[in-house]
Amino acid sequence: MIDFVEVLCPFGTFRRKVERVGSAYLNSKKKQHQDHIERSESDEKLLADEFEVDINYLKSLDPKEWKNQDHYKVLGLEKLRFDASDDDIRRAYRKMVLQHHPDKRKAKGEEVKTDDDYFTCITKAYETLGTPKTRRSFDSVDPEFDDSLPSQADIENRFFESFQKYFNLNARWSEKKNVPLFGDMNSTREEVERFYSFWYDFKSWREFSYLDEEDKEKGQDRDERRWIEKENKAARIKRKKEEMMRIRALVDLAYNNDKRIQKFKNEEKEKKLAAKRAKMDAVQAQKAEQERALREAQLAKERAEKAEQKRIEQIRIEREQAKKAIKKERKILRDKAKENNYFGSNDKDVLKNMEGVEKICETFTLAELQELNKKMEKIAKDSFFVALKKADLKIKAEIEEVNQTQNKIKTTAKSETVIKEVKKTELWSNENVQLLIKAVNLFPAGTSQRWEVIASFINQHSVGEVNITARDVLNKAKALQHSDFSKNNLKTQANATAFENFEKSKKEVVTSSDITVNTDISSEVAGNSESKENQTNGIAGNSESKENQTNGSISNSTSSGTNAKTSKTSAKAWTKEEQALLEQAIKTYPISTPDRWDRIAECIPNRSKKDCLRRVKELVELVNSKKEAQQLVK
Repeated sequence: MIDFVEVLCPFGTFRRKVERVGSAYLNSKKKQHQDHIERSESDEKLLADEFEVDINYLKSLDPKEWKNQDHYKVLGLEKLRFDASDDDIRRAYRKMVLQHHPDKRKAKGEEVKTDDDYFTCITKAYETLGTPKTRRSFDSVDPEFDDSLPSQADIENRFFESFQKYFNLNARWSEKKNVPLFGDMNSTREEVERFYSFWYDFKSWREFSYLDEEDKEKGQDRDERRWIEKENKAARIKRKKEEMMRIRALVDLAYNNDKRIQKFKNEEKEKKLAAKRAKMDAVQAQKAEQERALREAQLAKERAEKAEQKRIEQIRIEREQAKKAIKKERKILRDKAKENNYFGSNDKDVLKNMEGVEKICETFTLAELQELNKKMEKIAKDSFFVALKKADLKIKAEIEEVNQTQNKIKTTAKSETVIKEVKKTELWSNENVQLLIKAVNLFPAGTSQRWEVIASFINQHSVGEVNITARDVLNKAKALQHSDFSKNNLKTQANATAFENFEKSKKEVVTSSDITVNTDISSEVAGNSESKENQTNGIAGNSESKENQTNGSISNSTSSGTNAKTSKTSAKAWTKEEQALLEQAIKTYPISTPDRWDRIAECIPNRSKKDCLRRVKELVELVNSKKEAQQLVK
């Protein structure tokens, strides 16, 4: 036998292993055996005190109905029951075996029925309670457990004691440990709320598999076992639901009758009422403060108005006094001048000095008049003429100031007008006016967003960087329409500029290889060339009526200018620019357009309607000759 012994040494205390042999070993073994005997005797004594076996109850049991028996009572653990430990169950079963085993009873001369002996119930009780799973299942349906609720008498007379008892009983089912206590009337609000919160979210481990009607292991095949398990599971869920409803009913019963809850609700209500009263008081105080501030503001406003009225009245009085004073000084001046016959030697001088007196009265201030009257008491004549010169200088200075102000206003207005005229002149140069005339002819009335299209056309084809808007185009078109073309040279300038541009461009005659007229246009013109030629004389004879039907005086001016130069330009060759304008005009104005050829001629500067018809005929003949040549080659 090996023990540990503490040994003292100069360096301290340490433990070392010591093996006991001889008499020491025998003494230690005897002591251990004696301790074991004493513990066994104490356990037996304790077991005798706690374990009580009812023999009559055991003999009354039917081994076939073992499932309906009280296993704790069978093993003599009726008092401990749920609190019995696994060691208690083993020792109780060992004792029952020693006392009630059939062999032991036979040895005592007792008659034992082997097939129907109650020892089978003891064995089943140990099998059930000795395994944690089966014991848990049996504990869930403990027949001694009280599933009832407190009565109304218990609630009224012993509220806290009764509910403390029932909650303690049901606390055994809790999955969570440290179940809060029910408490008493002195419990705080946090403790009460924690208690009810725990029980309203109560999680129970109680299950009812012990009450299954059939054992699935007894099923003959897999399907039968599944069916048994399904039925048992449905029965367990139903019982579990009923159990949770019972727990909820217990909690609701306690909550609804708990005076502490009512007290807390009253306190909360009082607190809310106090907060509401405080809020109303604050609102009333704020309202009173606003009314006070409003009254003070009103009083301050009234005081300010009174002060302003007083100030205005004071100013009025001062003005009245000043008027009276200046009126008095003027009267003194007039009287002194009258006494001295206005300081004139003849009627002319007297009249002139009378006017001078009025000048002085109108231009001098009160202080100046007072000073003048004082001086005139000593030196009347000289003081008067000095004052007269001063009045003339004042009047002259005022006149110059007024003239300067008027000149400034006139100069500013004139400069703004010049700037506007310069900007307008820069915007509408001769080239832009010519482009406007062309665009008005290219895009007649009825074109969608006509003036925006014309403005875009001018901005696109203008040489300089200009930004002409639709409003500018409309204003310029109205100005040209209302202007008298017979008295201005705008048309002449436009035609001269167009001719100069024509001279500057390449004077290459359009040959047969440069013809780009579409076959559709040529066929269209060829089909109508004879009829259009026959109508030329009629159109020319009615030029005045046709000019009145065009879109404004701008197109009239261009058409008249074109007709004026017909005889000079008819023999000229067509340039590339003119050829392109002709093609574009034929596309722009279809056959259904009234006065079609007049409009086409308006789009080409320095070309008449006859020139356009003649040119189209030449193109048609040229195209037809090309087609015949191609057919002959084939």
